[in-house]
Amino acid sequence: MDGSFYMEGLPAHTSDEDAASAAFRAAVDAFLDTELTEDLRAAGRATTGLKSASWACKVWREKLNARGWYAPTWPVEHGGAGWSAEQRLYFENASAMRDAPILMNSGVRTIGPLIIEAGTPAQKAHYLPAILNGEHEWCQGFSEPQAGSDLSALSLKAERDGDDFILTGSKIWTSFAQQATHMFLLARCEPETHGGKGLVFLLVEMDRPGIEVRPIRFIDGEYETNEVFFNGVRTPAANRIGEIGGGWKTAKQLMAIARGNNTTTGLLRRAMRAARRGAAAAGLTSPSLQMRLAELDMRIDTLEALDACTDNGLTGLNTAPAASQLKLLATELHQAITEAGLEAAPNSDFAQAKYLATRAATIYSGTSEVHRNILAKAIGCP
Repeated sequence: MDGSFYMEGLPAHTSDEDAASAAFRAAVDAFLDTELTEDLRAAGRATTGLKSASWACKVWREKLNARGWYAPTWPVEHGGAGWSAEQRLYFENASAMRDAPILMNSGVRTIGPLIIEAGTPAQKAHYLPAILNGEHEWCQGFSEPQAGSDLSALSLKAERDGDDFILTGSKIWTSFAQQATHMFLLARCEPETHGGKGLVFLLVEMDRPGIEVRPIRFIDGEYETNEVFFNGVRTPAANRIGEIGGGWKTAKQLMAIARGNNTTTGLLRRAMRAARRGAAAAGLTSPSLQMRLAELDMRIDTLEALDACTDNGLTGLNTAPAASQLKLLATELHQAITEAGLEAAPNSDFAQAKYLATRAATIYSGTSEVHRNILAKAIGCP
């Protein structure tokens, strides 16, 4: 699919809208064909993890930002492109077809949209421009050694001291903390509380005294995740989103955003292109393999249609379960694609690395079991 699909329930295009859509597609194609140099494409093709090499991300972000396309779904008044679901999907797929670098930016994808929805005017003025120009890189501080899928069991302590909180404790599995300038996190600010009560959602600079980052090596020798230790870290209480004690509500708002966009159809189509390249290089073109890859292509098309329905409010699910549905289907499909890629090219270093990198896809942002429970509750299962 090319992002220009029509489905029952979505409004039909008028001739003027068709012309505008064609003009948009032409502008995207021209931009990508002009700005994507071969070294950027090579960096995109070589990516096995959540984002491409740092130098490629920087160059590609600057090109997108100059065109006003770095934050596709942000409102125009906040520096975004303000694209519709159809426009976003077309751009993702066109970028995937050309092996553009992968920009998995928590600032643009998660905390930026949350600040737009729930931040104060001062927070919007301070953080949003810095996210767009690359000054701020964000990571997410949620999971702890005893609080993963059961996030409400977290115990990072936020003790109030005048206008500040003092943070003591640790986070784990924090993606790209080694590169981040800021972290958004949940901490327990009310002693003796349990579960989702007594939490605060804070925005914290990573250069504050008392923060220590330690890498966690993956099975393939690389690392994207870290342990982060807070040893009496002082941070302003004003740098929070939502009420003190009401951090769980803010976290759920953010996760509804994150779960709906952490594995895009563009990312899945990139994985399919890599699987086909690996199969061709290994000389494997059997009918059974081709049928398997075709079935995976159809599953991506189906997910893309569901994505569009979700964006237009046509799934019959509220925001949180709709996001869980997309996250569950997308991450399990991502794993299926990389499994096929590895079976097609078992001796490929790239296929092995890509397979290993996606093993965690059904764990981060909540396990598949957690999301199935959310969906079951949403449809009235006991």
